[in-house]
Amino acid sequence: MYSRLKTIKASAGAVISLAGLAAVIIGLSNYTITDKINAQDPMFALFAVGLVSLLIGMLMLMSALLLKPVIRSSSDNIKLLAQAALFAALSYIGFQFFRIDLPVGTEKTAFHLGNTFVVLAALLLGGSWGGMAGAVGMTLADLTSGYATSAPKTFLLKLCIGLIAGFFAHRVFKIEKTSSRKHIVTATLVSGCCAMGFNIVADPVVGYFYKRYLFGIPQDMASALAKMSALTTLVNAVLSVICTTVIFLALRPALIKSGLYGLHGRGE
Repeated sequence: MYSRLKTIKASAGAVISLAGLAAVIIGLSNYTITDKINAQDPMFALFAVGLVSLLIGMLMLMSALLLKPVIRSSSDNIKLLAQAALFAALSYIGFQFFRIDLPVGTEKTAFHLGNTFVVLAALLLGGSWGGMAGAVGMTLADLTSGYATSAPKTFLLKLCIGLIAGFFAHRVFKIEKTSSRKHIVTATLVSGCCAMGFNIVADPVVGYFYKRYLFGIPQDMASALAKMSALTTLVNAVLSVICTTVIFLALRPALIKSGLYGLHGRGE
């Protein structure tokens, strides 16, 4: 019975995701990179609806494919959902209010602390929940801060950051099952470095092809933006690993004491 429901959920999630992605691409195809996004434009409305559909579809697909069936109390489910919502909000705040924009021609990139909370969410909630929370929060931040055209790219990359950090922290190092501070510090640093290492490579590379072929900006401009993005991404990565490690080591004992740590795996 569970296998059938899982298949149906995964299929529905894939269909909704593909439909949403198509709507996003069609909605953005009406713009060039220098255009100002107009919220009253029907094409932007199509983009917004498509992005919401993409988020919902990806959530369904991820939960069907990556989340194991667990037996939790309704109280644990509510706490887990509340924590995910909290980290989505913190990811949003980390980008929206702790950001320094750097103009590159008609485009821009930024130093920010948003990735800190994406990795932290993965360490505390697991890769699936943490990655999805961070992806949603950072995508909403893009939509409300002049980076709307980068929202689809942001969603996919931040989701991958969370999944990578969660995989190393919980599958490789199994940090929820150890009390050794040295092991926890090592796991946190390695997990953060792997996730941010992926982002250092993927963000400028994906960004180059995204801007170059979706928006058709000149190759020189796309290359300059990719190089500047590589620099800001590197700085963001270093800050994120340091901040994540400090915050996680401070939060973990308090969350264990209050029974709020490891909710994602409880019942497995």
